[in-house]
Amino acid sequence: MGRKQLDIFGTTEPQFPDGFRYRPELISAPQEIELVEQMHDLPFKEFEFQGFVGKRRTVSFGWKYDFNKHLLHETDDIPGFLLALRETAATFAEVAPSSLQQVMIIEYIDGAGIGWHRDRPVFGDVIGFSLLSSCNFRLRRKQGASWERVSLIAQPRSAYLLRGPSRWEWEHSIPGVDALRYSITFRNFRQDFRPQ
Repeated sequence: MGRKQLDIFGTTEPQFPDGFRYRPELISAPQEIELVEQMHDLPFKEFEFQGFVGKRRTVSFGWKYDFNKHLLHETDDIPGFLLALRETAATFAEVAPSSLQQVMIIEYIDGAGIGWHRDRPVFGDVIGFSLLSSCNFRLRRKQGASWERVSLIAQPRSAYLLRGPSRWEWEHSIPGVDALRYSITFRNFRQDFRPQ
């Protein structure tokens, strides 16, 4: 975990896991509006996991993970309107844009969330953007018989990075949102994994 810091009032700020990074307002409001407008025509589908259908809808580009068959396969190329955002994600994560070969867009309607999980182990870094509304981004790690927990409010136009311990030792989740929200998440592959 990173060091605790005291704010000007002497209270302790949340201590986030090593490898976790958060930046508010990484994109502008006009960029956000343009992205949302472009996403209206995407082929979203309800999220399915082993017979369960979630409230959220998803679409993936570059590569798609089939949660029912547990298989990774190539899919449509990343759309042109997402390439500038991929550049922003790459700069934020300090990686080459071309390494971010997979992107998933999730539409969360009012009340939709996502349970505790880690992203699929074939992927390495996870860089996510929040659009339109905020969410409570929660992290937890098993510590003996209890859980170590930390959370933050991920604001619209913000981005987060999961790398290192925050990616591999911690799980994350989002409880049901209060208003329509989109997330755009870029991923590269784990260094020792080569897609076929």
